[in-house]
Amino acid sequence: MRKLSRRRALALTAAAPFWHQLCPGAVPAAKPSYPFEYWDVFTDRRFTGNPLPVFTRADGLSPDQMRAIAAETNLSETAFVFRRPAAEEKANGVRTRIFTPVTEYDFAGHPVLGTAFSLWKPGVTRVVLHLNIGPVPVDLRAEGGKLYGVMLQPQPVLAEVHEPAVIAKLIGLPLSDLDTRYPIQNVSTGRPNLIVMLKTLKAIRALRIDWNAATSYFASGDKERSFYFLTPETETGARYHARKLTPRTEDPATGSAAGSAIAWLVNYGLVASGEGIVIEQGSEVSRPGSLYVSAELTGSSLTDVQVGGYGVKSWSGEMPG
Repeated sequence: MRKLSRRRALALTAAAPFWHQLCPGAVPAAKPSYPFEYWDVFTDRRFTGNPLPVFTRADGLSPDQMRAIAAETNLSETAFVFRRPAAEEKANGVRTRIFTPVTEYDFAGHPVLGTAFSLWKPGVTRVVLHLNIGPVPVDLRAEGGKLYGVMLQPQPVLAEVHEPAVIAKLIGLPLSDLDTRYPIQNVSTGRPNLIVMLKTLKAIRALRIDWNAATSYFASGDKERSFYFLTPETETGARYHARKLTPRTEDPATGSAAGSAIAWLVNYGLVASGEGIVIEQGSEVSRPGSLYVSAELTGSSLTDVQVGGYGVKSWSGEMPG
């Protein structure tokens, strides 16, 4: 048998996709594949904190496909990275889209950190993600084999205040369990969260939300349909214990909500401007995490909302196209 020359072999290889179209089955066409990594965010221990799948090369996936993949993972969010030329990424950030099982988010906290962790390499100290809301910078550092990141969140917006007696009925607690010295308020640093201060761990663990009534109530004006609960009673020595409940699930450690919370805490004097504190979250779903947060208050202006935490890669793989 005559041996193919290198030139002839290269020519046949290049023609393979077109030959496959003319003669199906003759030459198998190459199929794309999509590498992914699973990161546990706001923790330095695997299988704790908030899990995040990151598809690190998502070019070619449609929005419907990304939503379907997010539904298949059945986690709160899944991140998809679209790489661009280095000069474009330097100018605008690394294009990233975030999907839940039902919709796309313009911003979410632990997907930002988890995606930045997946892009980190030794010597890299900052990653900028280009989200639907615009660029979000994440500063990164390695600490004795552990990876830590802190994001700068968008400018806080403090919006509607809610009547404690109404909220108490919606969440299934007596009014006496709520700390009514502080307003129940809708706050956003990219995603809105209704901040509710409770007095005790016992109260925060006794929550029984009537989601039908809550959805109806919020639909009457306020667009927020979930809660972020805080209490100064903690398990680990953190400053606050938190829970994030939605109609679908309970989030183990919520970066966007923690940003809203620290803006609210600083605004009402519970935390000093610029002071860094820790919020613990996730023990109720057996995935404890720690969120390191701070915010600045100058006059009546809240700025520099920072949310940080550790991350660890659980595993990685590849999805066939």
